[in-house]
Amino acid sequence: MSKLALNGGESIRTLPFPKWPIWTDDEINNLIDVIKSDQWGSIKGTRVNDFEKKYAAFHDAKYGVCVNSGTTALTLALRAVGIGRGDEVLVPAYTFIATATSIVEAGAIPRFVDIDPETYNIDVNQLEANINERTKGIMPVHFGGRPAEMDVILSIAEKNNLKVVEDAAQAWGSEWKQTKVGAIGNAGCFSFQSSKNMTSAEGGIILTNEDETEKYARSFSNCGRLPGGVWYEHYYLGGNFRLTEFQAAILDAQFDRYPKYQKIREQNCRILNEHLSQIDGCEILKDDPNITANSRHLYIWRYKKEAFNNAPKSQFIKALQKEGIITSAGYSIPLYTQPVMKNKAFGPMGASVDLDVDYASMELPETEKACYEEAIWFPQFVLLGDEKDIDDIVKAIKKIQENANEL
Repeated sequence: MSKLALNGGESIRTLPFPKWPIWTDDEINNLIDVIKSDQWGSIKGTRVNDFEKKYAAFHDAKYGVCVNSGTTALTLALRAVGIGRGDEVLVPAYTFIATATSIVEAGAIPRFVDIDPETYNIDVNQLEANINERTKGIMPVHFGGRPAEMDVILSIAEKNNLKVVEDAAQAWGSEWKQTKVGAIGNAGCFSFQSSKNMTSAEGGIILTNEDETEKYARSFSNCGRLPGGVWYEHYYLGGNFRLTEFQAAILDAQFDRYPKYQKIREQNCRILNEHLSQIDGCEILKDDPNITANSRHLYIWRYKKEAFNNAPKSQFIKALQKEGIITSAGYSIPLYTQPVMKNKAFGPMGASVDLDVDYASMELPETEKACYEEAIWFPQFVLLGDEKDIDDIVKAIKKIQENANEL
């Protein structure tokens, strides 16, 4: 008789994990206040402005500019620091597609760099080898909330006169050497999309300590206007990328709950690290004392099929899900193999654009290993469970290993 739920056996878990998003009467009351105020847009309202200041201050940044998505934030931040047509930006190939397409939207060219398998962040040891005369920027991704190695990145950027725009979409509250990410480089961008640790369904914010970067980012997000200017006077090529007062009301309600939930995530990650590190075939990511806070948007570990009867990652994932565990294989396609990148479909109606870069022939071994063979994720809301929830994850993995002959 089969033991694994994949083959008809009894599941380890039938109870649901914590729901997401989490909301209280605070969100409802804030939304009612906005409705009754008759000021629903940020132009005349106060909530977006107040939230920008609060969020920026929390991250030790001088300025915050709210926009309608994390993707928009990345594009506008690149433009605001001077990245433009024909420039190249170094970026990891193991990240969400928007990290790369935001570079294209800014008129620049993504130059993909492999990841460090111990961190899943951009491999800083490969940065300089990828710099050429067109390179104008680096976009490190604080992947899953884990800060990239900012000391090395900033040193290389300074040496080569490059701009640094941090993709901190998943890294709300993360710290590198006790400095919060997002304004360590020239600018940094966060997302408030539905899965994020703080969410208004959609939305994003650009942080910076630079006066000029804030000026351009704010103008680009507000149809090219300038503060104090005539309303129908437009100085730069911009658009309406503003956040609404409704979204700011929701975000403000969640702001003060962050420390509570973050403490739970951190505790559960420690428990998982302790247990998974003792299971053959489960490799946890390297510890780094320079990371003094991690948002833990994702718990990521490396699956070694040799310890599971050589079953491919996809089969292991199915078995784990059948045991009642919420998990995923994460990004299953390296960015340079995505159709839009491989075909350079950046023109009108997906027309190919002639660029001096051949994504179709790229091979980044660690990125491909993460996508196809090793990387397994647990989302942040799973990390909000209690000790029983985390224990079920460990039990399910052990059960699958003990019955790996069924995979």
